[in-house]
Amino acid sequence: MSVEPQDLDETALRDRAVAAASGDAPFDRLILGATLADVVTGELRPADIGLSGPLIASVHLPGTRGDATDIVDATGLVAAPGLIDTHMHVESSMVTPETYAAAVLPRGVTTVVWDPHEFGNVAGLAGVGYALDSAARSALRILPLAPSCVPSAPGYETAGADFEAPVIAGMLSDPGIHGLAEVMDMRAVTSRTERMRGIVQAGLHSRKMVCGHARSLTGPDLQAYAAAGITSDHEVTSADDLMEKLRAGLTIELRGSHPYLLPEFARRLQSLPQMPPTVTFCSDDVFPDDLLANGGVDEMLRKMIAHGLAPMRALQAATLNAAIRIGRPDLGLIGPGKRADILLMEDLTEVRVRHVLRNGAPIDVDGASSRYPDAFLDTCALPPVRPDDFDVPAKGPTVRLATIARPRFTEWGEITAEVRSGVVVPPPGTTRIAVINRHGGDPEPKLGFLQGWGQWNGAFATTVSHDSHNLTVFGNSPQDMAAAANAVIAAHGGMAVAQDGAVTAVLPLPVAGLVSDAPLEQVAEAFSGLRAAMGRVVDWEPPYLTFKALVGATLACNAGPHQTDLGIADPHAGILRRSPILADGSG
Repeated sequence: MSVEPQDLDETALRDRAVAAASGDAPFDRLILGATLADVVTGELRPADIGLSGPLIASVHLPGTRGDATDIVDATGLVAAPGLIDTHMHVESSMVTPETYAAAVLPRGVTTVVWDPHEFGNVAGLAGVGYALDSAARSALRILPLAPSCVPSAPGYETAGADFEAPVIAGMLSDPGIHGLAEVMDMRAVTSRTERMRGIVQAGLHSRKMVCGHARSLTGPDLQAYAAAGITSDHEVTSADDLMEKLRAGLTIELRGSHPYLLPEFARRLQSLPQMPPTVTFCSDDVFPDDLLANGGVDEMLRKMIAHGLAPMRALQAATLNAAIRIGRPDLGLIGPGKRADILLMEDLTEVRVRHVLRNGAPIDVDGASSRYPDAFLDTCALPPVRPDDFDVPAKGPTVRLATIARPRFTEWGEITAEVRSGVVVPPPGTTRIAVINRHGGDPEPKLGFLQGWGQWNGAFATTVSHDSHNLTVFGNSPQDMAAAANAVIAAHGGMAVAQDGAVTAVLPLPVAGLVSDAPLEQVAEAFSGLRAAMGRVVDWEPPYLTFKALVGATLACNAGPHQTDLGIADPHAGILRRSPILADGSG
């Protein structure tokens, strides 16, 4: 058979389906007694569903047919299309694609659109090749995209690769690549830099999806971003932002990774006369303990319904709307001629899934072993660091420092600090941040100071550090920072917490410094322990000062200052400070 979606158009398969639908041949599988969730009409209606191989042959009145090789009794269950996650990163769950698939398929997620830019930033084209190979072998339908921003802010950070337009055009020519992944270098898009113009044009010329990342864009900037040819966004920050972007014609990928925003999204969408066909759901980033406990984009449905969005509107977003967005007319609804990705749910409101059919057959997630290139185990070959690597030399008696103020939505700050024994003494209320290049560049830590990031009593180190994924270290005590950093280096990548000079938690992520090949339960337990250890280091202040803020503190493509391996970077303002020192008191 040919690859999807053309496989459904094989003549013999269509012959069988037509004959079965007409009553001239039995079905291969017949689902009896279900209540059909019709995402086109919004109805919940009784229907039986006949399948011929991977194809839905007939959706008909209950009790009118009984001829099938296999009968599925769905009495009391709701039949719904398989769920589609329109934007996600496997790497955020810190497990391999095989492990991720085994976690979400039984929950009803049958299709995901994967932006592998984490692997791309660390391992270059080999990282994208890994995504393609994983997709080809997966029980989950994985649709990889071509990473658009490797690195996310060229000239302001150093990644493990540099994807310019010709490289991206080559990726997009591969039939296994389904579009251009989120275009994050927003100012480069609207200013039409040669590099980014070429990248976006490569996406347009491919006739595949061109996906966006329009955080903080509004007014003329948003209009210009969309006019460049970018057609979606998941960086939605308020209900008003949602409406402005919908009115600009963007497909919205509402994400579950920012749950504090979901109540206002649900209220606004429910207030509209109809569910916009350009609203889809995505998970974006799901940490391993959340993946184990709550799943992927299925959790987004539960939350939106709990916040007041009508269940059928929520289901429409995660199925029909998503299928239209990704250009897959074979997916997204239960009807004759469509693909038999079908969920049988005990409860639609709570998205409790009892059975999952993918391509007309029960899913099989057992026995899928993780495979990855051996080179992925050697991406954090750094020498050990010393405590004094985290000191900022200065001439005294005082210095004026530029700081990174506020987590998540960062802004520039200034503060005066004392100088003792030739090094800066961090003022009260500040936290040190250091980024160490792990991609063969200058390994000298680049240092900065955070304000408004809590009062720290310990240190945290991580190679999961969006999006270049260099080794990033936070803390006040250089001894704690060195202990945490060296624990990560010894683990060949991952995360570590230290207090009082001793390591208190480690999560090894040796595969590209991003994921583990251990079982999800083991990774989730280690991650939960690490999060608990961090709770003893700093008091979180949701929604902005959270654990998630730590892995995004280096995301230089976003507005405001961010620490990178080259210094404090603010590409939107055209600023790169190699040192946080603005002026010293040496005269």
